[in-house]
Amino acid sequence: MLYYKKYDHPSNKEWVVFVHGAGGSSSIWFQQLKAFKKVFNVLLVDLRGHGKSKDVLQKYYDKEYTFDDISRDIFEVLDHLNIQKAHFIGVSLGTIIIRNLNELQPNRVKSAILCGAITRLNVRSRFLVFVGNAFKKIIPYMWLYKLFAWIIMPRKRHAKARNLFIREAKKLYQKEFLRWFKLTHSVNPLLKYFKEKETETPMLYVMGDEDYMFLPPVQQIVNEHKQAFLEVIERCGHVCNVEKPTEFNKVSIGFLKKQSGMI
Repeated sequence: MLYYKKYDHPSNKEWVVFVHGAGGSSSIWFQQLKAFKKVFNVLLVDLRGHGKSKDVLQKYYDKEYTFDDISRDIFEVLDHLNIQKAHFIGVSLGTIIIRNLNELQPNRVKSAILCGAITRLNVRSRFLVFVGNAFKKIIPYMWLYKLFAWIIMPRKRHAKARNLFIREAKKLYQKEFLRWFKLTHSVNPLLKYFKEKETETPMLYVMGDEDYMFLPPVQQIVNEHKQAFLEVIERCGHVCNVEKPTEFNKVSIGFLKKQSGMI
């Protein structure tokens, strides 16, 4: 089972589950924890091969990953804790995982907040994936990760988020990085399916106005899907919860309270 950490609220029954992105760990939510656990029950998980879940890698050594596998890992933790339904918050690749959770078991996803959401790969991001696949076995994986981090988060004020993700990625094994990178082969068809199939689950997209690679396709989805909502944070890049934690927490907690009938 994945490593997890839970924080029980003394009175509220609502659960919020945080899902990090590739190369990160649950530690990226440190600026959310204090604010959220005052209001909700909170569950943090480290995805397979990341953070403290590196210790449970053995059974995956000879198996390629799929988004369904990763989603089932999370459901396994929820089942273990007897959490039948929860709100989910994800960042970057974690937003794809949450969208897949909703596809597999929509009755268990009460609402979702998708930070720095990846909903489509544009020409530039597809080129990055192509380059990564071409050279992933030739050059050190951290070179690739740093390159991606700089392209996705290029500005000086993105440095805090960029450095955090690079620091967390250094904790990965080379083989583990390659397993996660292979997921890029299935990303485009999956994202196309998600775009075409509207969900009934309320989903709030929290994006930075400087997230130039991923904001435009999110705006298109919000225009087309009735249960999709958008909050754009100014002077912010891809990882809003790290770059602008106060604004992110305010918007997110407000949305979750509304979905929970608390306001």
